Amino acid sequence: MGRYGRAVPAFLDAAAGAPLHPVAREALAAALDDGWADPARLYRSGRQARLLLDAAREAVAEGIGARPDEISFAANGTQALHAAVLGTVAGNRRRGRAVVHSAVEHSAVLHAVRAGGESRSVPVDRLGRVDVDAFLATTGADTAAAALQAANHEVGTRQPVAEVAARLGGVPLVVDATQTVGHDVLPPDWSVLAADARAWGGPTLGVVAVRSGTRWRSPYPEDDREGGRIPGLPDLPAAVAAAASLRAVLAERETVARRHRTLVERIRTEVVARIGDVEVLGDPTGRLPHIVTFSCLYVDGEVLLSALDRHGFAVSSGSSCTASTLEPSHVLVAMGALTAGNVRVSLHRDTTETEVDDFLAVLPEVVAGVRTDLGADGL
Repeated sequence: MGRYGRAVPAFLDAAAGAPLHPVAREALAAALDDGWADPARLYRSGRQARLLLDAAREAVAEGIGARPDEISFAANGTQALHAAVLGTVAGNRRRGRAVVHSAVEHSAVLHAVRAGGESRSVPVDRLGRVDVDAFLATTGADTAAAALQAANHEVGTRQPVAEVAARLGGVPLVVDATQTVGHDVLPPDWSVLAADARAWGGPTLGVVAVRSGTRWRSPYPEDDREGGRIPGLPDLPAAVAAAASLRAVLAERETVARRHRTLVERIRTEVVARIGDVEVLGDPTGRLPHIVTFSCLYVDGEVLLSALDRHGFAVSSGSSCTASTLEPSHVLVAMGALTAGNVRVSLHRDTTETEVDDFLAVLPEVVAGVRTDLGADGL
């Protein structure tokens, strides 16, 4: 139990996966009973499953501004990002292998670029945003694809997707919308888009959308499922639940976003006022409503997160080293930001004002304690 008497932590890491929306929970339970059959079969249970799958595809398409036949369901957000990048590169081999992308794209995008193409990274400024002219200047006759996230997953900064798309001159644009769908307005001008249902309170499911007319070829062995884009039978109950929750989330998005912006602004203001040697990262206005990130000097990020967890607060650290990579966040490095003592707070629809107030109340003491343990309190 945390310091503030919670039996479970205050969950402030929704960017890693929001709690399941109540509508998603209900839809998932119903679909497990009614949508278990193979939707490609012609017997009654198969036809029923097909109706459910078609309805889910239509709802997701409407939610992201696409046509139903442009939508394919993937196993998760990572697979959706991989397929979006690799399929676009494969479909545009005649152009070349170069992929122009911002230096702060999600690691799944960067891994896919390295696996299927030639990386051409474009730097970002201190806020984490690419310069449109620099991005376009990096493209050339051998550019197979451009990749630019709708907004950054670590610091929340929106990218100039519309401006880039308007001047790409026929180069297909892959947009990572995994943190934007359900939280913010989507840029309309994209060739291929990837989304993650977990980020809007759905179950584990990825979405790949390929605009009609875009050159795209599946990077997987040939299969007749999901329009030939993603092999195998999609998780139909997850698709139904994802679609139902997306519809519910979009209906309440503006109200929730206003509340999140207020809470995020409070965090951005208070951490600087209450704690010394703190830098709040990302654009203060052109940003996602639910993500705020700050770095504390003289603090180890992993130690700070563990201390906050003991007090009942679940947050993440974009700069924390992991056992698999032992490297700091490439996003923070690209921004020239502090890569130690980094905390990302991301809110979900049920995050309360009290949770944020309690977090801000305990944070200065926790930071001071970590600095003392590390011998940095006198600096």
